[in-house]
Amino acid sequence: MGHRLIPALLLGLLLVLHAQLWFGRGSVPQVTSLKQQLLTQEKENREAQLRNDQVANEVRDLQEGLGMVEELARHDLGMVKPNEIFVQFAQRGQ
Repeated sequence: MGHRLIPALLLGLLLVLHAQLWFGRGSVPQVTSLKQQLLTQEKENREAQLRNDQVANEVRDLQEGLGMVEELARHDLGMVKPNEIFVQFAQRGQ
């Protein structure tokens, strides 16, 4: 009886471990599913990062563009903001 108990016990343990591998927590199908979810999430993150970069570039262009337009309007056209006094000094020729 002792001769059959140990192999049966080892075989039972092997079956339990094999069942855990396929059906338990951290099983092969679950890991495969999590890997697929990870790939999907990484793709979504890359797309979101591209959108964020594009919006940041647009904001920066708008900020710089408006500043440049304002500077050109002030310098070339002599435009002023409301409640602002424009003073211009003319140099005499030497």
